[in-house]
Amino acid sequence: MAPTPTIRLHVPGPLRDYCGGAAQLSIQAPTVRTLLEELERSQSGLYGNLCDETGRLRRHLNLFVNSDNMRDLEGVDTKLAPGDEVILLPAVSGG
Repeated sequence: MAPTPTIRLHVPGPLRDYCGGAAQLSIQAPTVRTLLEELERSQSGLYGNLCDETGRLRRHLNLFVNSDNMRDLEGVDTKLAPGDEVILLPAVSGG
């Protein structure tokens, strides 16, 4: 059985208050779904700002695995590999 990959999660400034001010978190997770489940256990404040009450990623947030939006890949079932970087990017709008 392959070891669980460690990935780096980049946290944008407005969400850092919910994870002790960390700009990056190292998390072991084989998929995006597992990453979110681990955040629910270890960083519940951050998780509550990322996912709604049904556990789905909030619509105004984009989650990139390296340079690809996970919604363009396999969604929460996107596989993660050692060294992958996951970036949270809030949507920006204006007029």
